[in-house]
Amino acid sequence: MKLPLTISWYFGRHFATAVLAMSAGLTGLVALFDFLELLRESATAPHASFGVLVEIEFLRLPWSLMQIMPFAVLLGGIYAFWRLARSSELVVARAAGISAWQFLATPVAVACVLGVLCTTAVSPLSAVLYGRAEQLDNFYLKPSGGPLSLNGGSLWVRQADTGLAPNGTAVVHASNVRLHGKSLEADQVSILRLNADTELLERLEAKNATLISGDWELNNVSLLRPGALPQHIQQMSFPTDLTVNRVQESFASPNALSFWALPGFIHLLQRSGFSATQHELVFQSLLALPLLCTTMALVAAGFSMRPSRRGGAGTMLVAGVGFGFALFMVSEVANQFGTSGAVPVSLAAWAPAVAGLFLALALLLHLEDG
Repeated sequence: MKLPLTISWYFGRHFATAVLAMSAGLTGLVALFDFLELLRESATAPHASFGVLVEIEFLRLPWSLMQIMPFAVLLGGIYAFWRLARSSELVVARAAGISAWQFLATPVAVACVLGVLCTTAVSPLSAVLYGRAEQLDNFYLKPSGGPLSLNGGSLWVRQADTGLAPNGTAVVHASNVRLHGKSLEADQVSILRLNADTELLERLEAKNATLISGDWELNNVSLLRPGALPQHIQQMSFPTDLTVNRVQESFASPNALSFWALPGFIHLLQRSGFSATQHELVFQSLLALPLLCTTMALVAAGFSMRPSRRGGAGTMLVAGVGFGFALFMVSEVANQFGTSGAVPVSLAAWAPAVAGLFLALALLLHLEDG
């Protein structure tokens, strides 16, 4: 029997309303606890006013929404299906010849669309606002100025270099790196220029250097070539595809990059010699978000469509919430394994969603077809 459009719209509307209401409530709850943490951190930051803390938390809201969306789908779906089951609307639908798979099609599609919107539309907004929140956090709550200035700065970069040989590479090492606005300064800069077989062609040793607009401005340079006497050059430029913004972003959280910007930035990190594991994990997690939301919708249906007259509905609801949080814990453990490199990044991001999907389908098959 084909599901009428009116019934599809009815089930989808109930599900979407419950999920959106739950997402708003959970986002507000997460923001409240995060704001309390900001208040605790501001106790040792006299320049962080209450208004600044409110601004930081407001800027983090889209990121918080993306993090809790799967659980909003789970809890909102459980509530929506439980209401439909308690009012016997699901019983009537089944008596009319409509199977669970038919009236679940629209809610599952809604969950998938919400996941796609979070990945493609909310992610760019979240990245911009989260990056601004990090800047405020570093300025007011962590006034050291960021990872480079805090550590005294040691920078390793690998990049393409075709100036001396085709398919050549250059390895840049800089000490005591300091960020100053739109420029980056460093001391004791070494540049090794290699050919495609990693044979040393030239070595540059600069007392200090400044990175501005994609060029290293080197001062007091010693140029060393195999079999030749050292040459001293007072000042010279060395082209690079590295920029100050990219250096800052590489040390910033990958959450400050949008879904659309991550692939190109991951490629840049890999070319420059930085570790891109965390960025790859975030990118794969964003790709898997629609599937995870779909999984949560099916889990919610499996644990909440039991008719109330048969008893045990409360136990099933608690079991559904427990299953969702268990899936969250598995996801967190998998992310830790992925970050450490113990398992491939794709497996760490996709395995929990795929495993949960199969378990939810098995439960629905058991409940619907026995």
